[in-house]
Amino acid sequence: MTFTTRPEIMGTFGVCASTHWIASAVGMKLLEQGGTAFDAAAGMGFVLHVVEPHLNGPLGDMPALIRLAGEDAPHVVCGQGVAPAAATIAHYRAEGLTLVPGSGLLATVVPGAFDAWMLMLRDHGRLALRDVLEPAIHYARHGHPLLPRVAATIAGLATFFRTEWPSSHETWLPGGAAPAPHDPFRNPVLADCWDRLLAEAETAQTRVAQIDAARRAFAQGFVAEAVDAWMREACVMDAAGGRRKGVLRGQDMAEWQACYETPLCVDYGGWTVWKCGVWSQGPSLLQALRLLDGSGIAGDDPAGAGFVHRVTETLKLSLADREAYYGDPAHTAIPVETLLSPAYAQDRRALLGAQASHLLQPGRIAGYEAWAEAAIVRARTETDAGPGIGAGEPTMAHLTEHRGDTVHVDVIDRWGNAVSATPSGGWLQSSPVVPGLGMPLNTRAQMFWLDEDVPGALAPGRRPRTTLSPSMARAPDGTWHAFGTPGGDQQDQWQLIFLLRLVHGGANLQEAIDAPLFHTGHLQASFYPRDIRPGHLMIEPAFGPGVIDDLTGRGHKLEVADPWSVGRLTAASRRADGLLRAAATPRLMQAYAVGR
Repeated sequence: MTFTTRPEIMGTFGVCASTHWIASAVGMKLLEQGGTAFDAAAGMGFVLHVVEPHLNGPLGDMPALIRLAGEDAPHVVCGQGVAPAAATIAHYRAEGLTLVPGSGLLATVVPGAFDAWMLMLRDHGRLALRDVLEPAIHYARHGHPLLPRVAATIAGLATFFRTEWPSSHETWLPGGAAPAPHDPFRNPVLADCWDRLLAEAETAQTRVAQIDAARRAFAQGFVAEAVDAWMREACVMDAAGGRRKGVLRGQDMAEWQACYETPLCVDYGGWTVWKCGVWSQGPSLLQALRLLDGSGIAGDDPAGAGFVHRVTETLKLSLADREAYYGDPAHTAIPVETLLSPAYAQDRRALLGAQASHLLQPGRIAGYEAWAEAAIVRARTETDAGPGIGAGEPTMAHLTEHRGDTVHVDVIDRWGNAVSATPSGGWLQSSPVVPGLGMPLNTRAQMFWLDEDVPGALAPGRRPRTTLSPSMARAPDGTWHAFGTPGGDQQDQWQLIFLLRLVHGGANLQEAIDAPLFHTGHLQASFYPRDIRPGHLMIEPAFGPGVIDDLTGRGHKLEVADPWSVGRLTAASRRADGLLRAAATPRLMQAYAVGR
């Protein structure tokens, strides 16, 4: 089976790929100014906050993997904020909740994206803060063509914004009318915020001092003060159907900073693959590779039913372990070594059968059996809650326009520095705009459970187990790859398929992205109302009727998507001889890869 594919973008100067063409162009501009991949990624990130406000914002979250030229392994930049000091299970239950709402103010954790960008920029960039922020300020002040999906999201929530979230109505419906698709859209309040931040930062004399001053202005100065004042007074409607006040305070922001961590990794087929820690869902991809190693996947046709079935059943097992065992390792002892061990994978591999499983089957690890049982009980517990206003994080056009999502950035510069970053949160539809800032807060707390006895339990100072999952890999010939995708619970599913097509299928970056994709909903959803779809498998029709019929016969509950509607992967690579490549999905006609 063959598929029409776009060519890869090549370059020797630098390559950028992102989920919006404007951001990719800005990244290339910053590389051409002499910036590193870290300057370019940060500039792209701030532009994405402006041009895709339904997918990410400065008060959201941002994990990244970064590789410094010449180093043998990447580092994690953790921009995942923690639960506020007053975010206790007792408080949320006193509010009448059994789940953390998917929108509104109680769903907020400490904003992490801004400080993560600043940390990366300060330590590894070359350009001035003004150079990096000015493109975002330009598009916020002078306008950018509004994506049809953004316009549809705003129009669909116009009445709700007017009656419940007036600060959002003022920002997203200027003059009271919903903006039209492709019309220039401006956010002057956000532009003013960044201008003020720059003015305060530039009172310092050096580049590093200016970035540190910007971090203080954000976490301890006027930005934190605006958030604190808003959160003390606001009482807004959320996805659970009640008007509730939030618990985030300026002191929570002042006490948290982004940090560096060592990533987790496994070797597979001569490749080495790196992911963020178990506070993300990234290790589920590593576990899947362990399960697939020696399974016969190398002999499967990557466009065939056997491949789809084997990968899907493997993902069901690794994602079941995600739900049972993942959480913030700074607060809970997680059995990471066991989860990623070949011996554990061998035991789990025995569960891979010829028919589709409809059971949630986390592994049983000695001493942690209660966590596995709790995950099974949760999966059996039905909720009457609908998704609610502004809840969830689906990705593709076949899903509702009113729900949030994510963006992704890959950059490699001429020296070999590389970034894979997945900013998210702060969606326009999920939290009201903070007055005076032009940006909404995040809703990442919805990934906590209100159950004290599990690793994903809500607790002050704890990171939620996020879905955000950037990736890096090194091939046997020394080629470095940075890749990722938006997509909530689908992120590591699509990335696994992409990676397997590189490792076993001989595809190039663009071919691996363009080939038809699939994913399963057979998992405990990370987003409110945390549902599960036993046996579900969504698949693009390009696989063909024979494959679809075969999978139906194996017991999968097939949902055939619209053509070209699943997945939003981007990728960049650098060969050992310095040749650079980048690729981006044609799906939704938003992503872009550029190089020179």
